[in-house]
Amino acid sequence: METIRLTQFSHGAGCGCKLSPAVLHEILSGVDRSEVFPTLLIGNDTKDDAAVMDLGDGTGIISTTDFFMPIVDDPRTFGRIAAANAISDIYAMGGTPLMAIAILGWPLGKIPESAASAVLDGGRSICSEAGIPLAGGHSIDSPEPIFGLAVTGRVSLDRLKANDTAQPGDHLYLTKPIGVGMITTAQKKGVVEDQDLQLAVESMQTLNRIGERLSAIPGVNAMTDVTGFGLLGHLVEVCEGAQLQAALQTDALAFIGGERLKQYHELGCVPGGSHRNWASYGSQIAPIEGFLRDVLCDPQTSGGLLVSVSPEAASAVESALRDAGLPHHAIGRMQPKPGSGPCILVNA
Repeated sequence: METIRLTQFSHGAGCGCKLSPAVLHEILSGVDRSEVFPTLLIGNDTKDDAAVMDLGDGTGIISTTDFFMPIVDDPRTFGRIAAANAISDIYAMGGTPLMAIAILGWPLGKIPESAASAVLDGGRSICSEAGIPLAGGHSIDSPEPIFGLAVTGRVSLDRLKANDTAQPGDHLYLTKPIGVGMITTAQKKGVVEDQDLQLAVESMQTLNRIGERLSAIPGVNAMTDVTGFGLLGHLVEVCEGAQLQAALQTDALAFIGGERLKQYHELGCVPGGSHRNWASYGSQIAPIEGFLRDVLCDPQTSGGLLVSVSPEAASAVESALRDAGLPHHAIGRMQPKPGSGPCILVNA
């Protein structure tokens, strides 16, 4: 088991495997969406984190799935990261997870079945931390290792959070530091410092359960999690949904490894997903370049929650984040969008 390096068996890593926003838009544009389901509160028309169906009793059922190829070499750690990433979608909607089923693709004959068992055990351990069963699943023989979950959750509809309901004047918060893509790229290049890699791995295994607490605070207007499209990509979705503009202040952002992240950037540790992301939505961002552009587009695996909060609720949210040991400084604000201006201003 110790000699297995899962990342050698896959062409992508973590949420960096996601199709770019532009490619995904092209695919979905060919899907018939004419059917109407009155009890479907949230589908895929707003690019939200999960689907929500009204149960008719003041609550909704949340359904989501997420899976990807290894971003770390250790099988059990890969399982934990993939599971935390999938469950995050439930928390991003303000909900409580109920159960999960596993999605496993395994290259039989290339990697021992014992490694697949370790992946599943890692996923089960995160489900246990979330207080839910890993209740079943499906597996196939595939060319590359793949793992993830389909997760079911529940939410009181008065606490349901979407990604398109931000309001002018809202403060923006991000509950985890960014830079996972750069750190894991630095690992591949053999230049990462152990402490930075450990911080990234710990962050990716941390559940976003803070979403449950935040959803109970009046004035938390919108919420989404930051994953493969990077901070800018998911913030663009927030802006488009609410028809607003975001003014981002990067001096308030937390970076994994702090200032060392810039050193990795100087060594060329930029994942390909950063470039694909910028190519997809860069036209909607006020001009930026270099480190700032690449880190704001950096694909995050099991990233934090991006939260849009009214000024009146800001102190309560900051207190909740501080109590949980999470980044608690506002990283920007939502404001009216002037005509055809960009969706996001950076340090303007």
